[in-house]
Amino acid sequence: MHPEQSSPIKVAHVITRFIRGGAQENTLLTVKGLAEKPEFSPCLITGPGLGPEGDFLPEARDAGIDVFLVGSLRREINPWLDLKAHRELRRLFAEIQPDIVHTHSSKAGIIGRKAAKDEGVPHIVHTIHGLPFHDYESAWRNWLYIMLERWVGRYTDLVISVADAMTAKAVARNIAPREKFVTVYSGMEVEPFLEVGHDSTAVRRRLGIDPHSPVIGVVARISPLKGHEFIIRAAPGILARYPHARFLFVGDGHIRDEMEQLAGSLGVRSAIVFAGLREPGDIPELIRAMDLLVHASLREGLARVLPQALLSGVPVVSYDVDGAREVVINGKTGWLVEPESVEGLESAVIEALDDLGRARRMAEVGRDICRSRFPWQVMVDSIAEQYRRLLETEAPP
Repeated sequence: MHPEQSSPIKVAHVITRFIRGGAQENTLLTVKGLAEKPEFSPCLITGPGLGPEGDFLPEARDAGIDVFLVGSLRREINPWLDLKAHRELRRLFAEIQPDIVHTHSSKAGIIGRKAAKDEGVPHIVHTIHGLPFHDYESAWRNWLYIMLERWVGRYTDLVISVADAMTAKAVARNIAPREKFVTVYSGMEVEPFLEVGHDSTAVRRRLGIDPHSPVIGVVARISPLKGHEFIIRAAPGILARYPHARFLFVGDGHIRDEMEQLAGSLGVRSAIVFAGLREPGDIPELIRAMDLLVHASLREGLARVLPQALLSGVPVVSYDVDGAREVVINGKTGWLVEPESVEGLESAVIEALDDLGRARRMAEVGRDICRSRFPWQVMVDSIAEQYRRLLETEAPP
């Protein structure tokens, strides 16, 4: 612990909903990692895990983390519930007396930071997993999000970005001065993806996929802006070149029926395997069962599945959005495609399948980069060091 501090440093992590997603896994590993360091005493404050994705609450509780549920902390804008969440967070901060409040996600970031300021919490940290304002949001919502982010950015001591691209966009919108930002890549359990013992043939057979078929995989929630429709629209051209190819969609979401209907209308439904929601422990072997991973999301901080695929030695094709290019170096570790381009996806996938040997050599280059950059221990150590630096400064007035 800090030399002038006689008791562990209390850190309250606040997130809107603890569903099974990238930001939530990042938060879970951060809290668990901090709990292993004697100088820190972390807790987790979260809204209800609403949605079809499942949640990480059992893992947090199994790790002995103190978890506080705030029923009014919801993702959607709701002035009544938002005010109620603000009051409840202030009550919890008064009870917990944290040295640091560390918020995640936009809604929890705004309400949580305001509550922390109002309750006199000494230090306030926020992680940008993905910015709430973007090209696919309405103008009035973008304006509102930018104004709110600037408002709470004034009394945020530190902003952690999961990619340099997030910092660049936030600074361009005057969310906070550049000196308040630091990039800490989103850590993960890398060992399961580095293992070579996965039986890909058995996995494919369980999924009803011929072991010899080219498999193009997608790991993402089936929800707007995740890009499944672009991959489905690219499928006819890919199947014209590779008739036995199969598309493996891992994940679930509220527009799955819509995506199945789109696939049916284009005559490619039989080539797509909807594997549904899977446990995190299943993801390494599912990725290893793929010949190629495609990520067509239009909005992402830095998609965790990109380093996961490269760690597994699986080539990647990604839309060139946000932090993707910090992992996917076009022509060196994978393919970057112009966002929303169906033709670009089709061309890149065919190019990769035409020379899988080259594609896999590119993935090996990416594996070497990701092996040192993405272990969760590296992330936790970096965040802990940032906390120590904050505690060496005087509390804000």
